Amino acid sequence: MWVVAGVLLGMVVLAALVGLHTGPHAHVAAGVLGALAAAWMVVMLADGKTRPLLFALLAADVVVSGGIGFAAWRALSGKHVATSSRSLHDVEGSMGVAVGALSPSGIVRVRGENWSATSMNGPVNDGDAVQVVSVDGVRLSVWRDESITEAGGLPS
Repeated sequence: MWVVAGVLLGMVVLAALVGLHTGPHAHVAAGVLGALAAAWMVVMLADGKTRPLLFALLAADVVVSGGIGFAAWRALSGKHVATSSRSLHDVEGSMGVAVGALSPSGIVRVRGENWSATSMNGPVNDGDAVQVVSVDGVRLSVWRDESITEAGGLPS
């Protein structure tokens, strides 16, 4: 019986570690395996194996599996995201300035932050004003604004 408990607990640890690299779905698996391990240890307790080590393992398993399950639930629910896609799309239409040349890709500064960007209307020189047309992940598509650039840059 101890071997089964050890294998289940080992699988909890492995699934949790895999989840650090692959995402919250593996954490769900770790939480489920942890619940199975806890159930197995309760069966062991009911069978008369009341050793202090078993109680310690059961308590540790419940705490770890509960934490991993909660983390997986938070990650999969999407409610934990500090920067929502809505706030990223709020950048659309904003004005910025090229930080170095864009030919067609480079860096622009929009709202005090540097972004990777691709120019949609040809090369952009360092310091030229640009307007954000769209957001694709963390990359902006920008349009060089000739009227502002020719007038001397962005207003202060």
